[in-house]
Amino acid sequence: MAEQIEKDAELLVSDFTAPQGARRGLRKLAEEPAEPRPQVPAEKMTPGRRVARIAMYVALIIFAIGLLTPFAWMVLSSFKTANEVFSVPVKWLPETFVWQNYIDIWTESNMLVWIRNTLLLAVVVTFLQVLTGSFAAYGFARMRFRGRDVLFLLYVGTIAVPWQSYMIPQFILLSNFKVSNTLWAIILLQAFGAFGVFLMKQFYETIPEELSEAARLDGLSEYAIWRKIMLPLSIPALASLTLLTFVNTWNDYLGPLIYLRNPDLWTIQLGLKSFVSNLFDTNYALLFAGLTISVIPIAIIFLLGQNYFVEGIATSGLKG
Repeated sequence: MAEQIEKDAELLVSDFTAPQGARRGLRKLAEEPAEPRPQVPAEKMTPGRRVARIAMYVALIIFAIGLLTPFAWMVLSSFKTANEVFSVPVKWLPETFVWQNYIDIWTESNMLVWIRNTLLLAVVVTFLQVLTGSFAAYGFARMRFRGRDVLFLLYVGTIAVPWQSYMIPQFILLSNFKVSNTLWAIILLQAFGAFGVFLMKQFYETIPEELSEAARLDGLSEYAIWRKIMLPLSIPALASLTLLTFVNTWNDYLGPLIYLRNPDLWTIQLGLKSFVSNLFDTNYALLFAGLTISVIPIAIIFLLGQNYFVEGIATSGLKG
């Protein structure tokens, strides 16, 4: 067998060195039948593993039903009359679908203004957090300076500090800057986020550093490396950070409650809270219609970015 292999090799070399040998050598290789790949036997599932998998699927289905039940009740209640919402026993399906609730929520409230303010804050804050978080994360992941690791630990450690512990001095500071009761207060509060820096740094460390070294040899600056190399390779992490930041800003209630006292500046969360203060005699059917409308943008964003979100969360923090 070994002698035959040596003869074939010598013949192939002689073919390549002879006139038009390359063509004959390639033709010889193409005519030789490819060795069949060994068949890997499929792993047989034992009865115990089959039962465990079925139990896992049943548990996941029960868990999903538990999560979706309040959402389904909210949507169905938005089509009920005010008296049917808390009827005893509970009626899941309304006797007649009251579509008028969705018309009244637009005509009897400033829903359009609330959505506009919320969307503006969510887009601006998301853009700033993605920009500052990705840029700062590049410095922590690729730059070398004294005290880098200690500074990163201190910065990330702020995630564990509850906002309620420093919101009073923060409110005094922003009031002295004359930005209280403006949208700028929420933008300045949330323009920077330690979680975004942590998420992006973990993802940057999965990118081979040889790419940055090669870019430096080509004369690219650190800013150009971040913009032209790191950002295009970090689309899953950027999408995850964008999604999480947008959802948190859209659903934020305490921040706007403290800083936005003018009704023209209310977000959708503050506006819907006014339904419970006897402004509309606490019409919960109308309130649920507004809540359903507020969930639609978040649901659309999750559906569009779920693949990037799962990939970004799964790969962040994994090295190699």
